[in-house]
Amino acid sequence: MNHSFAYTARLLGAGLRALLVLTVLTGILYPLAVTGVAQALFTHQANGSEITADGKVVGSSLIGQQGYSLKYFQPRPANGLGQNSINTRYKLILSGATNLAADSKVLLKQVEDAKAAVVRDNSVPGHPVRPSQVPADAVTSSGSGLDPDISPAYAQLQVRRVAARNHLPVPQVEQLVRAHTTGRALGFIGEPRVNVLELNIALKGLMAKS
Repeated sequence: MNHSFAYTARLLGAGLRALLVLTVLTGILYPLAVTGVAQALFTHQANGSEITADGKVVGSSLIGQQGYSLKYFQPRPANGLGQNSINTRYKLILSGATNLAADSKVLLKQVEDAKAAVVRDNSVPGHPVRPSQVPADAVTSSGSGLDPDISPAYAQLQVRRVAARNHLPVPQVEQLVRAHTTGRALGFIGEPRVNVLELNIALKGLMAKS
C-alpha cells in the first residue's frame, strides 16, 4: 500500500514538473522569442501591415476595402462578405466565398451585372469599354472576399475613367499604376498585382498636387 502510494505520488510529481516546464517553454519563452524576432525583423508585417496617410492609419495592405467613389480605383467585388451597418467599409461580420457553383444562375447574374457596371462606369467619351476587355477579377470576388489587390489589366481598364473624373492627364495615371504594380514573388510565384489602397492613396496625393 505504501509502495503504491509512493509510486503514484512520484508519477504525479513528475507530471506536475513536466507541466510546469512545458508551460514555461511553450507558453512563455517560445511566444516571447517568436514575438521578439517578428518585431525585430518583420515589424511592419507583425503589426498588421498597416498603411498610414496624413499621419493616421487608413487600413492594411492585406485587407481590401469597399466603398470608393468612382473618382478612385475600384477593388474586386466582395460578394462573400457579411453585411454590417456599422463598419460599412470593411463589413467584417464574416468573410468568405459565395460558395455558388460555376453554373449557378445567381452567380451568373452577379457576374453579368458586375460586367455591365464595369463597362458602364469605365467607358469615357471616345474610349468605350467592350465586355471582352473586362478581366475576371473585375466581376468575381476572391475566396476570402477581402482581396486587397487587382490585376494590372483591371487597373489599366480604370485609368481613363479615373483620369477623366479627376481632370488628370492619362499618362500620369498610367504611370501611377505602373509604379504600384508588384511583380510575381521571386519572379515566378503568383501573378502581377496592384494594391488598391496603396494606389488610391498615391492617387489622392497626385490630385492634391494638381
